[in-house]
Amino acid sequence: MCRGINLRTTIRGEIVDIKLYKLWPLLAILTIAIVVFFGPVYTIDATERGVLLTWGKVSDESIDPGIHFRIPIMQTVERFNVKTQKYEAEGTAASKDLQTVNTKVAVIYHLRPDSIPKIYAELGQNYGESIIQPTVQEVLKASASKFGAEQLITNRSTVASTIQELLSQRLYPYGIVVESTAITDFKFSESFTQAIEAKVTASQQMLKAETDLKRIQVEAQQKVTQAKAEADALNLQKQAITPELIELRKVEMQTKAVEKWDGKLPTYTGGAMPFLDVTAIAAESKTA
Repeated sequence: MCRGINLRTTIRGEIVDIKLYKLWPLLAILTIAIVVFFGPVYTIDATERGVLLTWGKVSDESIDPGIHFRIPIMQTVERFNVKTQKYEAEGTAASKDLQTVNTKVAVIYHLRPDSIPKIYAELGQNYGESIIQPTVQEVLKASASKFGAEQLITNRSTVASTIQELLSQRLYPYGIVVESTAITDFKFSESFTQAIEAKVTASQQMLKAETDLKRIQVEAQQKVTQAKAEADALNLQKQAITPELIELRKVEMQTKAVEKWDGKLPTYTGGAMPFLDVTAIAAESKTA
């Protein structure tokens, strides 16, 4: 049936027949697109909240997750992510001792679901650039001015807590809840960085010298203690030597000598007297 429906038109003075059935696929796709885009049914995911706009006017309440209806063309829906997100921002500030510091901060936050209409009405979808970024800049300046440059390095957790507290106070009224903050980078001027490195090197060298001195003192004390122990032991040995002990040691030595003797007299005897040939003397006495 469709094949019999033709559209006759004139193009450049010539009559051209257009078969409408060939346009039906295109018309069907266009119709589906219109229904999907301008249709009355829409959904909000679990990690989202929506705001309904009626002729551009923002509704008072946010739209919860689920299936909802709207009036096509007249009403539109804006969606916001309400799960935990991270926003990184950089800022330049002056420390308490007037050192310039460039800081990079990561802000972990989420949007309050009930504040979505307020966020859209006051900040729009680009709330990060419109409120978080300038607030971080302001808070960094206020926080850095409370600490010296070295304190910013050594008391990093305290500085982060100060930044988080100030951010929470200033962003919560806009419907943004700050969960935590982290300082991901600190950069100072080149001259200050070199001064810090020199100070750290000197501190490390001093610590090494103190450690070496303590080691030497301990070793010397150990030697003194060892010498004292040896002297005490020698004194005890001297106190233990008595005439009776000396006589006893002589008897023990003589006893050991007797036990080792084989029963033969020595051929020569000596000492204070000249050596004598005992064997020769014995032979002469027999012949006499």
